[in-house]
Amino acid sequence: MSQEVLLSVKDLRTEFFSSKTSSVTAIKDVSFDMYRGEVLGLVGESGCGKSTTGRCMIKLYQPTKGQVLYDGKDIFKQSHAEKREFCNKVQMIFQNPYSSLNPRMTVKEIVGEGLKQQGISQKEIDERVEKLLKMVGLNKDHMSRFPHEFSGGQRQRIGIARSLVVKPSFIIADEPVSALDVSIQAQVINLLADLQEQMGLTYLFISHDLSVMRFICDRIAVIHLGHLVELAETEKLFRHPLH
Repeated sequence: MSQEVLLSVKDLRTEFFSSKTSSVTAIKDVSFDMYRGEVLGLVGESGCGKSTTGRCMIKLYQPTKGQVLYDGKDIFKQSHAEKREFCNKVQMIFQNPYSSLNPRMTVKEIVGEGLKQQGISQKEIDERVEKLLKMVGLNKDHMSRFPHEFSGGQRQRIGIARSLVVKPSFIIADEPVSALDVSIQAQVINLLADLQEQMGLTYLFISHDLSVMRFICDRIAVIHLGHLVELAETEKLFRHPLH
């Protein structure tokens, strides 16, 4: 892991408005840096704001105030060309493998969808999809099947392949194993660790499971009631937790 800052979150605050006069503040002035090649864990109880933070970092949510800087540039002030480039560099693995895949699309269509906008030939798309499926533990025969024909663990592998198809450098994994059986969780965690090493990826790993965090993360940030209350190297945090 280098000490080169890949992404910075600065004074991020997000409010959700239920009416013109009432709102709920999900995250409050959260700030941290992420280094290229590291796995940073974002941990906290349900409803603390960790997933909201991750979704702001990939522009799925618009924050009320604050900045997210990727390679030194504010992602909320990008030109059209910069937005396209950002979408290729930053991808997300979602929590629920059952709802995050389009049931009407084949695996080949799901995984290769991100390449269609780049003018890549169908032959090249098929080759890249086949290669990625092999990397995540699936095979060529799975390309023509639909999501309902797979188990939860296999569906999450498809989601992982989809996130990697545009060759990103940064992955936000939002509780990627919490919806899976315990016996499958370790397989998917090991897969993510192997892919990170092979492809030089940077991960933001969101979870409430401390045992998973201890295994895969270099550093861990703790969020409580929307506030970032602690950030430390993994073993230091487990030896001497402050919160």
